[in-house]
Amino acid sequence: MTGIMILASVIMFMVAVFMASVAVYEGFFRRFFEEVGQQDERSMLLSLRNVLLSRLGVVNRRFMSQRYEVNTRRKLVKAGDPADLKPEEMMGLHEIGFFAGLVLGLYAVWLTPMTLPWAFFIAALGGLYPFIWLNDQVTKRHFQITRALPYNIDLLTLSVEAGLDFTAALAKVVEKGKPGPLLDEFALVLRQLKMGKTREQCLKTMVERVDLPALTSFLTALIQADRMGTSVGKVLRIQSTQMRIERTQRAEKLANEAPVKMLFPLIACIFPTVFMILFGPIIFQFMNGGISK
Repeated sequence: MTGIMILASVIMFMVAVFMASVAVYEGFFRRFFEEVGQQDERSMLLSLRNVLLSRLGVVNRRFMSQRYEVNTRRKLVKAGDPADLKPEEMMGLHEIGFFAGLVLGLYAVWLTPMTLPWAFFIAALGGLYPFIWLNDQVTKRHFQITRALPYNIDLLTLSVEAGLDFTAALAKVVEKGKPGPLLDEFALVLRQLKMGKTREQCLKTMVERVDLPALTSFLTALIQADRMGTSVGKVLRIQSTQMRIERTQRAEKLANEAPVKMLFPLIACIFPTVFMILFGPIIFQFMNGGISK
């Protein structure tokens, strides 16, 4: 009788687990995979990422502070909106990174003599990784804009001096310039101008959007020229010359820093190898009875 009751309990437990699994699948996973199938992404991983971040974003929206939202949105705009992420989805990336780091840390603790605090340290690194990645995207985009700025300003200056107004000259730059983040920003300014916004409003919006000192200085000069009624061609020529000088100075600065930066790899990597090659045979002979005459 006891055996029958135990068997019945086991069967009832298995049925309960099965029913709970079916309920979870029907309530969450089925709709989740249906949303994944409706995505237009070519990669299955990208579709899974989009749906997962969208689900996490709905939850995170309730708990996200306004300060975090404003700062993250500003960072995303400066980075050029990589992967069309939203602040709540960035918070979801932090959560996924923390969970993945925690799993990896616990696995490392299980395999190695590492203690439990190391697992939480790895989890913290995983949670911080999206923030590091976003800052890296901002740095890369600023570098691309800085590299492209002198050429595009020269093209804008030549177009204005050839007789075109600012809007037509900007359209010529967008048409003939090298593709990149700066050209995308100019294209956005051009669209805003065609929509009826003033030049000052468009340039101020671009300053806030990019937040790069070199570009801010250039756009501020254009705004001042527009306010004072100064010739845009002269301002562009002065700014173009100034940027060429600054680029040359920046290159000279990097060239002067190169010998100092080479000291550490020279001392840490090259000198020990040279010493081993020169003095290794002598030390080997000393260790084996001295140098024979």
